Amino acid sequence: MLKKLILLLIVIAPMTIFAQDKIAFINSNEIFSKMPELKDVESKLATKRETITKNAAAIEKEYNDLVEKFGKDSTSNLTESIILDRQNQLESLQKRYQDFMQTSQAEYGKEQETLLAPVQQKMRQAIQTVGTENNYTYILDAGALLHVGANAIDASKLVKAKLGITD
Repeated sequence: MLKKLILLLIVIAPMTIFAQDKIAFINSNEIFSKMPELKDVESKLATKRETITKNAAAIEKEYNDLVEKFGKDSTSNLTESIILDRQNQLESLQKRYQDFMQTSQAEYGKEQETLLAPVQQKMRQAIQTVGTENNYTYILDAGALLHVGANAIDASKLVKAKLGITD
């Protein structure tokens, strides 16, 4: 009899543990896109993009002007050393443009990460607070779920409320 009781407890114990778990889900992409701080981040990134575009356009214009200037000279009157010097100038300008674009893209990526990190942290903190306040064992992202059952709890509204987002 005691063995049957112990066996019954071993079988039932895991089921009671899982029955106590409260699982909720959120749509993190939707919540993140509605955060008010994101507009400021997008504005700063747009300014950075404009600056990069203007500087790149200036280098391109310099290159095109140089090509046009060299094209006006008749090559028959130029010495080989002058032609080589002009080719070197054009190659140097091309390299400067490529280096500028690589450096600018890296700076833009770093700026984007720096500006988005506090917004992402704020959202994570709101999710943790909602989870703690509502005794959720897990809060999952709806974007990663293959199926959400009818009994699943959508905690998106609670997280939005914590972040001050109104629909």
